[in-house]
Amino acid sequence: QVQLVESGGGLVQPGGSLRLSCAASGIIFSINDMGWFRQAPGKERELVASISSGGSTNYVDSVKGRFTISRDNAKNTVNLQMNTLKPEDTAVYYCNLYKNTDWRNCWGQGTQVTVSS
Repeated sequence: QVQLVESGGGLVQPGGSLRLSCAASGIIFSINDMGWFRQAPGKERELVASISSGGSTNYVDSVKGRFTISRDNAKNTVNLQMNTLKPEDTAVYYCNLYKNTDWRNCWGQGTQVTVSS
């Protein structure tokens, strides 16, 4: 059983920060590319940030310079540090892993991030 459990979301004012964490089990974590997605109501889920098994990172343009993805292979976790948050960052955030040729089509409960004044 592959299990990804997100945590760290909450309510924050614009300009604030949050740190999300994803705990993985049921996989050999160190060999998998990992990513953070988000989905706002009525919108498609989008890939926000990814980190390869080797540690290389990519970000969607809207979060570059504000978000940082990292991983700790010893703890089987992937994190997302979110700074200078904007209202448009409001969404449910999910972590996922890249398997074979695509992101795994199985999603956990996610963690809600709400940015509002």
